[in-house]
Amino acid sequence: MRSRLRLSVAASLDLPANDAIGLHDSDKLALRLTPRDVFARVAPVGREVAQFEVDLAQRLIEAGCPVCPLGPGADPRVYTRDGFAVTPWTYYEPVTPHTSPVDYAKALDQLHTGMRQVDMPSPRFTARITEAEEVVADPDRSPELTGADRVFLSGRLASPRRAIDDRGAVEQLLRGEPYPGNVLSTRNGSLFIDLETCCSGPVEFDLANVPGAVCERCSSVGQGLLDECRQLVIAMVAAWRRELGDRFPDEWRFGEELLREGPPWPALDTVTRRGAAAQAAGRAQSG
Repeated sequence: MRSRLRLSVAASLDLPANDAIGLHDSDKLALRLTPRDVFARVAPVGREVAQFEVDLAQRLIEAGCPVCPLGPGADPRVYTRDGFAVTPWTYYEPVTPHTSPVDYAKALDQLHTGMRQVDMPSPRFTARITEAEEVVADPDRSPELTGADRVFLSGRLASPRRAIDDRGAVEQLLRGEPYPGNVLSTRNGSLFIDLETCCSGPVEFDLANVPGAVCERCSSVGQGLLDECRQLVIAMVAAWRRELGDRFPDEWRFGEELLREGPPWPALDTVTRRGAAAQAAGRAQSG
């Protein structure tokens, strides 16, 4: 099935492709088409916001933002074939496995500066909270949650939401999820990819998604607002990791435990490290 889909994607873009190499397969399929070096993102029609992402990418590039451009040799549009929506992007070979905190912070500041120049309708960050709340509220979508845990996690989503709204902070276009998996270290510098979760909100909402060492180097940080946004992001991630069929690493579920310990609220990379360590310790004890 996947091999046929890969060939179908290459044909839909009308590009010469010797191979379609699978790079990632979660809620979307990511392919590298050679020899053109096109990075194709594939999602079922109706479960994507591909046109929004394509339009936004072009506007952000015009504003000088460090984002991945659309693919060479392909029209800047959404292609549909066999019930799938396909968007073509430029493929970049990573220069290093991880982006340095200095380069990461510089690119994020540059992105936010450019985004302030772009006037484009986008969802507010609270739409992401609503998505997480819907997972928690529906036992069919989160069957592992007990009644008490469901109530607890629901409260942890609602409380910071109200606190952030009450602050009345300045809002702007945001990346939405600028975590390390969405930034590439390339010969052209650090570039952000996967723009479909862009939204509007306070800059601190973006900063709550990045490693602590990066956040320390970013400008314009309101510490109190950042702390509330970190609590919110941890709660959102904990909710999504409870969704039936979730494919991300289980150590992210540890955020649910951290929500019982705070404040202060740690950076998201601290959550994943502590979760991985807790899982390793559990495996060692059971072994």
